[in-house]
Amino acid sequence: MKEREKRVLVGMSGGIDSSAACIMLQEQGYEVVGVTMRTWDVASHFTPGNDQPNEVIEAQQLAARLGIEHHVADVRTEFRQVIVQYFIDEYMRGRTPNPCVMCNPLFKERILCEWADRCNCAWIATGHYCQLKDINGYRYILTGDDPLKDQSYFLWKLPQEILKRMMFPLGGMTKASVRDYLASKGFEAKARGGESMEICFIEKDYREFLKEHCPDIDERIGPGWFVDSKGLKLGQHKGFAYYTIGQRKGLEIALGKPAYVLKINPAKNTVMLGDADQLKTQYMLVEDYNVASLDELLSCKDLAVRIRYRSRSIPCQVILLENGQLLVRFQQEASAITPGQSAVFYEGNRVLGGGFIAFQQAIKKIGAENEAKFPK
Repeated sequence: MKEREKRVLVGMSGGIDSSAACIMLQEQGYEVVGVTMRTWDVASHFTPGNDQPNEVIEAQQLAARLGIEHHVADVRTEFRQVIVQYFIDEYMRGRTPNPCVMCNPLFKERILCEWADRCNCAWIATGHYCQLKDINGYRYILTGDDPLKDQSYFLWKLPQEILKRMMFPLGGMTKASVRDYLASKGFEAKARGGESMEICFIEKDYREFLKEHCPDIDERIGPGWFVDSKGLKLGQHKGFAYYTIGQRKGLEIALGKPAYVLKINPAKNTVMLGDADQLKTQYMLVEDYNVASLDELLSCKDLAVRIRYRSRSIPCQVILLENGQLLVRFQQEASAITPGQSAVFYEGNRVLGGGFIAFQQAIKKIGAENEAKFPK
């Protein structure tokens, strides 16, 4: 191999998975270069006396022990401008953001590519639990072998030009086997390490985060009305940004029975409440999608969709509407369709693509009008 083909840039978080990926790739004969992104400083991640967060220091220590080149990319300003601002803006639009989905293509993998070029690396690698497969000129993401750790859901937005440079060394392993592997290589303490936070910049409740980083949120939104499905006022709420579809706890309203958030209307600052059955639907609108082959998605006979990270895949069919949105028909009812979250389409263990769940206004009417267009 040419020198560049031997070199792989690994995104090192200092944690279990990226550490194991470095060691595996080194054993496979690659010249590993590590880069750790300093994206957001969380106070609990600092040891007194250190001016860098623990994850950076741990990555540096691992790199030194393995004898690999290591860099720190201080991208805090850009992360705040791109990912954190997206997070805030989505809640201000009445949607529930998916920051990890946005972070991968817009931020982390893009920066990895830039650093890979700078360090003369042909490849980039991460510790994600997923796999890759080339079919008909496209590179597809496959689910990881560990169903409890599979992270394919978060990567649907990655473009082909990045996927064709990527490696996922852990995709065929379980988390337990990765821990065992690390321990067997002499990294017992690392192997016993804990898991990272689901959203890296949120330590407590997202509502506190919104108030801290958008101090005028209550002036811009203010209290509004809880309403029922007929529009009747049920009581006041604190502002639509503090609620999400399907939410039951923390509503601070007594209706004599369990109530769930059904819809959020940011234009009117209303939050519709109802019972669990009213969350169910047979249709869903998806926008801003990224698919390798739209024709394959529309004609797939064994298509399924996941609407949340931890949810099961739901068998479905998809058609393309004239306005460019995808209309999804579930073969069994789905619940709590949440605008702003990701809908990720699978054929078996292969990701065909994904998109963002759109606002679902008039979804029953749209479904009925287009029902005849679905394949029989």
